[in-house]
Amino acid sequence: MENKRTCLYDRHVAQGALISPFGGFDMPIQYTDIKDEHNAVRTACGVFDVSHMGEVIVRGTDAERYVNHIFTNDVTDLPTGKILYGMMLYEDGGTVDDLLVYKMGENDFFLVINAANIDKDWEWMQRRANGFDIDMHNVSDAYGQIAVQGPLAESVTEQVLGLPCAEMAFYTCKVITSSSDVIISRTGYTGEDGFEIYGSHDTIRTLWDKLMDSGRCKPCGLGCRDTLRFEVGLPLYGDELSAEISPLMAGLGIFCKLDKPEFIGREALLKQKSEGVTRKIVGIELTDKAIPRHGYAVLKEGEKIGEVTTGYHTISTDKSVCMALIDAKHAALGTPVEIQIRKKTFPGTVVKKRFYDKHYKK
Repeated sequence: MENKRTCLYDRHVAQGALISPFGGFDMPIQYTDIKDEHNAVRTACGVFDVSHMGEVIVRGTDAERYVNHIFTNDVTDLPTGKILYGMMLYEDGGTVDDLLVYKMGENDFFLVINAANIDKDWEWMQRRANGFDIDMHNVSDAYGQIAVQGPLAESVTEQVLGLPCAEMAFYTCKVITSSSDVIISRTGYTGEDGFEIYGSHDTIRTLWDKLMDSGRCKPCGLGCRDTLRFEVGLPLYGDELSAEISPLMAGLGIFCKLDKPEFIGREALLKQKSEGVTRKIVGIELTDKAIPRHGYAVLKEGEKIGEVTTGYHTISTDKSVCMALIDAKHAALGTPVEIQIRKKTFPGTVVKKRFYDKHYKK
């Protein structure tokens, strides 16, 4: 099967981007250099094509009840314009996907899901819609999306795109109506201030061209999107969350409202909370500059206790670190471990999995 292409694909090719498959799409990995693009977001402004992400609209009399049924966070009486992060779970507590839920109006929700999971998520959501008076649509093919990220994102979004956003709080959204409606939210996946903007394909192409013509921001690929999210401890589905990794194992229990009357997977999470999880996602810092990669074994006194989920030599802090899924009995901060890299082992220490401080708008 051929990979899909976003509405900005031709722009990426024209700008000389390195294109590679990701989540079923041909996506730009980098334009110039991952380090340069990473630093642009940390110090100024970078722009990402994230049109590969999926979008689902849920409306109707039972929309709030349905979203609460499939979502670990609690949307009960959520104010219009607010956004929540959380997960959809299997009955055993494993993660279907992590997602954002936008409250667009009364009984009107906009769900943003991961690109690689669109078909799976949509099928799963449809099968759990029986008995709910809702009107639900997979609108992933109708929307393009860009992310404007970095300490200068607010001024760039207002001055270059003409989208008023300075008054927006973190994790809020609004619809801006002009020649074409756009949804703008103060969200992102980089640990920096920024905005994610959704619109028609033509609208997103127009906004991208304005940003590129302005010279005030750098186009960024998915390579630095991964290094940025990793440094601030944000999970990637398939690495730090999966059908085998529950939110409690990933340290994301704050996004699971177990005091809700019900949601799919709640009983499994309650059991995990009372009994304790057997494996946990942790951070590990190496004393050497060797780079731990996904799948490398984590050892304790020569015995395998887990494996690396994501690892880099960080651009912002110049340290060799990783996130890893390991046996919970070895997850305490300060625990000495080793990482096996090819035929050698390198000493490391369990640390917090946020390796760089987030800089969101308060």
